[in-house]
Amino acid sequence: MIFYGCDIPEELHYDLERDVWIRFEGELAVLGMTDVAQTRGGKLVNLSFKKLGKVIKQGQSAAIVESAKWVGPFPMPFSGELVETNEAGFKHDILLLNKDPYGAGWLVKVRPTHLEAERGHLLTGAAAVEAYQKKIVELQVKCFRCVDEVESQ
Repeated sequence: MIFYGCDIPEELHYDLERDVWIRFEGELAVLGMTDVAQTRGGKLVNLSFKKLGKVIKQGQSAAIVESAKWVGPFPMPFSGELVETNEAGFKHDILLLNKDPYGAGWLVKVRPTHLEAERGHLLTGAAAVEAYQKKIVELQVKCFRCVDEVESQ
């Protein structure tokens, strides 16, 4: 679903308060910042990830995100062990998050440790779309994506 230029894929789960999306893949969860979050932050300039193997509690930071407008934590939507980061992808192209927040711009993969007890606030499907539409209007967000410049011929 696209709303004011913001992509809200209905198949993902969302932590609306923390602006985090979640894609469950077997026993792992892939996490990233939403289109709304990357737009509000602006162009990414640096990412610092926590160490692999670290168990991070719900609400604690899995990475520090630095953008043109903001520096802050990438918070965990639930507790989990950090098993992989997208550090190599961001070293290759720091703007991955701004270009493709739900694909190549993922941030971390975690193994949830208390998912059943901590997932009650997650939204998906129509409920997520409706909640994000309200948030977009409330914050007056119009999403944009960075694009690769194409050489003119």
